[in-house]
Amino acid sequence: MSTTTQEPHLDLADEYEHEPVPAQARRSLTSIAAVWFGFPMNLGNAVFGGVIVYNLGTVAGLSAILIGNVVLFGYVGALSYIAGRTGKSFSLQAAATFGDRGRVIAAAFLATVVLGWFSFQIGLTGTTLQGALGWSAVLGAIIGGILYTGVTIVGIRALSWLGMIAAPLFIVLAIVALALGSSNSGTSFGDVVSYHGAGTALSFGAAVSIVIAGFADSGTMTADFTRWSTSGRSAVAATFTAFPVANFLAYAIGGLVVAVGGSTDPATQGGGFLNLLTGHGVVLSAIAVVFVFINLGSVASHCLYNGAVGWSGITKFGMRPVAIALGIVGLIVAATGVWAYFLDWLNLLGIFVPPIGAVLIVDQLLLRRVDVVALAYRPTAFAAWILGAAAATASHELVPGSIDALVGIVAAAGSYMALEAARQVAARRSPSVPAGVQTDAA
Repeated sequence: MSTTTQEPHLDLADEYEHEPVPAQARRSLTSIAAVWFGFPMNLGNAVFGGVIVYNLGTVAGLSAILIGNVVLFGYVGALSYIAGRTGKSFSLQAAATFGDRGRVIAAAFLATVVLGWFSFQIGLTGTTLQGALGWSAVLGAIIGGILYTGVTIVGIRALSWLGMIAAPLFIVLAIVALALGSSNSGTSFGDVVSYHGAGTALSFGAAVSIVIAGFADSGTMTADFTRWSTSGRSAVAATFTAFPVANFLAYAIGGLVVAVGGSTDPATQGGGFLNLLTGHGVVLSAIAVVFVFINLGSVASHCLYNGAVGWSGITKFGMRPVAIALGIVGLIVAATGVWAYFLDWLNLLGIFVPPIGAVLIVDQLLLRRVDVVALAYRPTAFAAWILGAAAATASHELVPGSIDALVGIVAAAGSYMALEAARQVAARRSPSVPAGVQTDAA
């Protein structure tokens, strides 16, 4: 364990990939809040917020966005509380629930899935600059990939600094864009409120699912960020600044862009507002270019940090060399255009990821199980994950418009409680506890 007694984030400090963050290395609520607050405040969420409002209208769309964020706060907040209390990364956190070796499966799955988000942001950087300014999409993506990887290797302090810049810049430019869009279309406040939408592709439940799925992976891996908090309560407070506050604002701004008539193609481009900032002089256009790299870079760096901490915990390599390797892989994946299939990606995340967090929450917060003997794998945890994902899949296929992620969370939590109860009954009936089998305490 590190013996650093001073602020360890004055240089390229220890990221504690393989051990809990010690008390002397913990960071203030403001610092961790900046990490989380700056993460959801991005153009991608504005795009999806616009798509939701385009299909549901202003009032129903914003309601779906708010409900999705409330669910995210309960889910991510609970996982953050565990992280702030223990100082453990997601990989370490998962060991107690899925087993010493079982955690590798859960951590590797999420650390790989989140790399898809990183690739998406790289691709979005290129296409956004191309659409707004005529830049080469490939060149924009390459520049973005290099910059975002560079930020990630600095570590948690860079994510905090970037959030302090990215979030206020997003809000200011969003207000400017809304003013320009409203001025161009002549839309009044009453028109915005009464906007009923023009699409039919989304139901209310599907819209809520999009909001939840959008942060299913990094939300489940929140421990990589909130393990730096001084306590469980501080970690929850930092999470609150993201869900519902920042995430709701980002989605809502995108929805308002569509409602004021500021989007040229709301069905596919949603509430992306960069086009509203260009064509008004060199200064504003230059600010818009910087904004793209800062804003999308904030998201990409957070996702790459999740992936790097996850894989370093599995491989025992340091976070920084892993981040460089994953950055290269992410750039290659972005070049293939696979990020274009993003809605399918969201469906995957909403079905398979939330049950993991649900099992962790029940195991470590509700049951408060205490292992006497560490196991390599814990079958009940994996069974509950599978049952939760199966329920979410069935819901998606058989009940159109259902909130798949919420179904998976409830099913996994209920399954795990039932399986653990059955295991404990079986253990009490056994004449002895075989070697290698855990015992539990309430």
